[in-house]
Amino acid sequence: MAASPLCTWLVAACMSVTADNEFAPKPSMVQCSKRLSRWGKRRRVLAQCSDFARGGSISSSIQGLVSSCLAFEPCDQYCSSKGLPYSAFFGDNALSSVFGSKSLPLNRRQRRTNRGSHSGETMAVAVQPAKEVTTKKKPLTEQRRVVVTGMGVMSPIGHEPDSFYNNLLEGVSGISEIESFDCSHFPTRIAGEIKSFSTDGWIAPKLSKRMDKFMLYMLTAGKKALADGGITEDVTDELDKSRCGVLIGSAMGGIKVFNDAIEALRVSYRKMNPFCVPFATTNMGSAMLAMDLGWMGPNYSISTACATSNFCILNASNHIIRGEADMMLCGGSDAAIIPIGLGGFVACRALSQRNNDPTKASRPWDTNRDGFVMGEGAGVLLLEELEHAKKRGAKIYAEFLGGSFTCDAYHMTEPHPDGAGVILCIESALARSGVSREDVNYINAHATSTLAGDFREYQALVRCFGQNPELKVNSTKSMIGHLLGAAGAVEAIATIQAIRTGWVHPNINLESPEEGVDTDLLVGSKKERLDIKVALSNSFGFGGHNSSIIFAPYK
Repeated sequence: MAASPLCTWLVAACMSVTADNEFAPKPSMVQCSKRLSRWGKRRRVLAQCSDFARGGSISSSIQGLVSSCLAFEPCDQYCSSKGLPYSAFFGDNALSSVFGSKSLPLNRRQRRTNRGSHSGETMAVAVQPAKEVTTKKKPLTEQRRVVVTGMGVMSPIGHEPDSFYNNLLEGVSGISEIESFDCSHFPTRIAGEIKSFSTDGWIAPKLSKRMDKFMLYMLTAGKKALADGGITEDVTDELDKSRCGVLIGSAMGGIKVFNDAIEALRVSYRKMNPFCVPFATTNMGSAMLAMDLGWMGPNYSISTACATSNFCILNASNHIIRGEADMMLCGGSDAAIIPIGLGGFVACRALSQRNNDPTKASRPWDTNRDGFVMGEGAGVLLLEELEHAKKRGAKIYAEFLGGSFTCDAYHMTEPHPDGAGVILCIESALARSGVSREDVNYINAHATSTLAGDFREYQALVRCFGQNPELKVNSTKSMIGHLLGAAGAVEAIATIQAIRTGWVHPNINLESPEEGVDTDLLVGSKKERLDIKVALSNSFGFGGHNSSIIFAPYK
């Protein structure tokens, strides 16, 4: 058995190696070779290998193979090896005995072969073409379905899913003058701030004083999502916590904690907060929430600028579909309305400067838009495997069908001129979710109220869905501003609420639509009734990150 690889190599040499002057063939051998048919050669080879398999001498088997098949004289190494014991060929110095080279370490496959030879098993040598190996295919299993069973939100217009969406339906704007710090010397002095916020009953007071606001928003929204999903203490005790995970991201992370550390460092490193590094990282919110809950499943964060939440939601669902988890908290959180955050976006010339009329500042698709408005908050979804949710009697808000993400690969902040990345993302999301474009009749657009971004997205939507007369499109950002890494999750909650209620919220401030924008496609200034079949939510981010996620009513 151990000689089989060598036999195979010698047979291959018979068929392919041409003798040179050093190994000139003998006339008698050439004449004999001509007389032998190809089938005769094969029979001789098989006979020699069979003799060896039955326990014949190694040296005589190799001698027979060479004398009957090879059209050239045996090499010196072979001649000098006749009569050597088995170990000389296939022991520690096998390669050096035959080829005159040093022994090489055995790889994993060779070690398995040797173990088989020591066990007394017999290995056959396949000289003829191997027959196609047929393996039994695993029976097709139905893909695990993912549903939404809980929602938690912190936003400028509401801290509960119902109050948040009722304000959206009524067209209430959360944009106002910034009150958390003196911004009188900034050209932009407005934002979607959360004016009243308390962690009482959700986060321990000691941690509440140390954490950055993005973590406070995240933990609060996460725990509210659990409460909304009926995950009480009794239910928690029954959960398999190794199959429960947290995947909540952030675009900016603990920017306030980090900024405070820099200010303290100006005095002395001794003045720095010892928690400044861990509490500044984007992953620590998910980690702290998992520690609080004891959830030991997948736990990490994703940061893809303003597309962060959608990336987290889609990846969380994939963990459930692949069977790695039964329950996932996912979404995003950001709190960057501080001097360095505001100043950074001002420097980019990306913000609206409509300071005298804050509620009119965010106006997607309107000709008078002059930039986006910063917002802050968090959105968290509780995703769950369908059978797991049904078993515990959970209320199911909607079904998550899937999504996709792509990259423009074009510019750090500007969208691709022809919307190629967005179109690819939407089409890929539809394909992966098994949804036809005709079934999508509601889109919560990314539309941030920027000059370039709004129209590019609109063109991509028309190209993908323009033939659907039932389609309606709106932008949640017209009322709450741009929540950066939290935007996708908060807008996903708005999308799910639209599915639940049968109402889609208005686009406020759309007073003079940009030329080329069909207002029949956009929701007007008042809420509209819509029986949603399939809903799509877009989020795009600096760096050319595109993401689309798809929800539908659970049936």
